[in-house]
Amino acid sequence: MTAADPQSESESESAVETARHQLERAAAHLDVDEGIVDRLRHPTSVHRVTIPLERDDGSREMFTGYRAHHDSVRGPYKGGLRYHPEVSEEECVGLSMWMTWKCAVMDLPFGGGKGGIVVNPKELSGDEKERLTRRFAEELRPVIGPMTDIPAPDMGTDPQTMAWFMDAYSMQQGETTPGVVTGKPPVVGGSYGREEAPGRSVGIITREAMAYYDWDIEETTVAVQGFGSVGANAARYLDDLGASVVAVSDVDGAIYDPDGLDTTDVEDHDESPGMVSGYDAPETLTNEELLELDVDVLVPAAIGNVLTGENARDVEADMIVEGANGPTTTTAERIFEEREIPVIPDIIANAGGVTVSYFEWLQDINRRAWTLERVNDELESEMCTAWEDVRTEYDARDVTWRDATYIVALERIASAHETRGLWP
Repeated sequence: MTAADPQSESESESAVETARHQLERAAAHLDVDEGIVDRLRHPTSVHRVTIPLERDDGSREMFTGYRAHHDSVRGPYKGGLRYHPEVSEEECVGLSMWMTWKCAVMDLPFGGGKGGIVVNPKELSGDEKERLTRRFAEELRPVIGPMTDIPAPDMGTDPQTMAWFMDAYSMQQGETTPGVVTGKPPVVGGSYGREEAPGRSVGIITREAMAYYDWDIEETTVAVQGFGSVGANAARYLDDLGASVVAVSDVDGAIYDPDGLDTTDVEDHDESPGMVSGYDAPETLTNEELLELDVDVLVPAAIGNVLTGENARDVEADMIVEGANGPTTTTAERIFEEREIPVIPDIIANAGGVTVSYFEWLQDINRRAWTLERVNDELESEMCTAWEDVRTEYDARDVTWRDATYIVALERIASAHETRGLWP
């Protein structure tokens, strides 16, 4: 570590710590009532449930599930459900806070929620995952609903998981209620374009950021860490625009071609595990080496806390666009600010997912499906509007892109709280 790095970050920063730090930075630039800021430091509620599962061999096992509700001043709670061994109450609270900011910066009528089950989904059979999901839906039924809290897919869950969840809720309600979740297959009320939306929005925001700095997209090199649903769709979008995607990675490693990869020929990790690191490319790298490539744009789209105080000074990219949630720690952010490397934050870059979830919710409520073309056109419009709102704050204040994004979000949330007042 250098003298400028005040602390070692060998340990990951929690989502709650990061979310609260970002809230404080935004609040410092605004005249917001301290009571509202203090309210936003904490979740409205956290629900913990115990889920019994009968395994395929007849044995029974208990699992713990969570659903965190952060803030609903602008509308129902909205956020994913993840199945992962490291799901925790603290993680769900932090991620629900991020969802509040994300919905606000996109000006969606939702608040922030997040939840999940402490389980390794790879250790579940298909039937076990279905039974676990259906029971989880029943345990959460008192606190979810299309006007209350609307879950969506996340790590370890997918459209089929949402279909099971929706069906279980509907059977208990006595009526088909597609709007209780988003991210479903279109055949049961899902929206076209939903799975591709987070990566597509990363591509749109990267394009807009390039235009802001007057970069020629056809002369721009891009490296994408995490060639899964988000990373692959972002890479292919930018490739189609003419950017040169020179490196991508999966969990096993990275591939590199200085002349640019054919992103349509590289199957993403979700489509075919191992295809990225096993692809016939001129060079192979580690995930860590990809982060330090000399490229114009780096898109960390895998997991959180990959850009830290330990590697931030070795990053050679001229711009970072966050595809994953929370890939940059607080210390890394400070180093990038010092080095004048712009970081476009996750809460706007990957907000296409929740934006198309909003479109799906509207379609479910109105029982009228949209075409893929309409979904993509509406997403383009919403992302560009949000970018202009953030750009306006960035140009008007001496702040980072992240601060500008949070300022937009906090102004909207605080205004809603001030207008509604406090229930006695």
